Amino acid sequence: MFVRTASERDLVAIRALLVETWHATYDAIYGAAKVTEISDEWHSIAPLKARLTRPNSEFLVADDGKRIGGMAFAAATTDAKIVMLNQLYVHPAYQRQGIGQALLEEVEASFPEARTLRVEVEEANAPSVAFYRSKGFLPAGNTADRGGGSGLPALILEKAIG
Repeated sequence: MFVRTASERDLVAIRALLVETWHATYDAIYGAAKVTEISDEWHSIAPLKARLTRPNSEFLVADDGKRIGGMAFAAATTDAKIVMLNQLYVHPAYQRQGIGQALLEEVEASFPEARTLRVEVEEANAPSVAFYRSKGFLPAGNTADRGGGSGLPALILEKAIG
């Protein structure tokens, strides 16, 4: 798979990837009904489309020409030296094949002025926490409101970049 910038024509496939990946990852943590509720809000076409034109951001997909196997979205914070990795998801069938690493590397390269990459991770999502820790992210705190407005707790991890 190669990593490229997402476009409007990718949005339906990105939504499908997010819905399937979220159910595979979070049904056991939050329950299927809550995951559906979150996906309907966060992963619908309108919010995904808005990310395509968000200033100081990067919206990426991992694509093999037939299927999108992963996606990432990151944006600079009010402090341009800090980038928030809002999303990095790899379809369950494509995990452990280097796609997450490739997306992460492209995110880092997309923000040459940044010095810190931050991500909020559900603590109960052990595979995700292990992935980020293996990539050099270290615990930097906790939040009771993952993503702002969710009311979901998360572990904050950070990595020095640049």
